[in-house]
Amino acid sequence: MTTTTLLLTALLALAPISELRGAIPFAVLRGVSLPAAVLVSIGFNALVPLVVFVFLSTLHKFLYRWDLYRGFFDRFVEKTRLKVHPKVEKYGYLGLLLFVAIPLPVTGAWTGALGAWILGMQKRKAIPAIMAGVCIAGIIVGILVLAFGAGTRTIFFKQF
Repeated sequence: MTTTTLLLTALLALAPISELRGAIPFAVLRGVSLPAAVLVSIGFNALVPLVVFVFLSTLHKFLYRWDLYRGFFDRFVEKTRLKVHPKVEKYGYLGLLLFVAIPLPVTGAWTGALGAWILGMQKRKAIPAIMAGVCIAGIIVGILVLAFGAGTRTIFFKQF
């Protein structure tokens, strides 16, 4: 595993669009063993909720000083919380874990952390749930890459 490949894998795992769904196949195609690709990708993708909670909390405190932002934010959050409240009450942190664990577009650690922050879920419970979801998603993507490795090469990297 070269330093460049490791760095690119880490960046892909941290990136909001690709996350580990893109990082694992990328690393394997660059010659990294599947277990190493999965571990590196999970490790870096698991950092996302920490980054998101710190960033959003800091940005929110900064922007909340202005009445225009405060009014917009309060209305948006209240509307969102009312809309999804029954599902959050029913599934809670297990639902958050399962949401992050499904390796589909827009269901990763970034979206899970943003949703947990907007819904006011406790960080001490949300972060481990998101990290557990990342671990499960990493294992699922690893299995898919193992099972369909040649297909992954053809589908995602043929035009490059």
